[in-house]
Amino acid sequence: VQLQASGGGLVQPGGSLRLSCAVSGISLEDLAVGWFRQAPGKEREGVSCFSSRHDSTWYAGSVKGRFTISRDKARNTVYLQMNSLKPEDTAVYICATRNGECTTRQTRFSSWGQGTQVTVSS
Repeated sequence: VQLQASGGGLVQPGGSLRLSCAVSGISLEDLAVGWFRQAPGKEREGVSCFSSRHDSTWYAGSVKGRFTISRDKARNTVYLQMNSLKPEDTAVYICATRNGECTTRQTRFSSWGQGTQVTVSS
């Protein structure tokens, strides 16, 4: 299983970015794909998750209403649309997968991709 995160960059506060997590080697069916982020000097935290089993989603309180997670079955890719970005959203964003449902327990995710840097600054 390989995960490739992309779409990061530098954006001004209030701007938008769309991150992609392309998964290869396994179908997204029956998988949960989570987005996590880690800022310098801080612990990695969960941002959002999409569970293919029931088409369910989860968002951290800090991003709810601003971020939207979605899946493209044909492309085997999960997207994270990030709107109204704030400087505190600056971090390396990483995607990961696990069999089954979403969970906030990061240790339950078995496959991790490399991160993509998101910087929100004027």
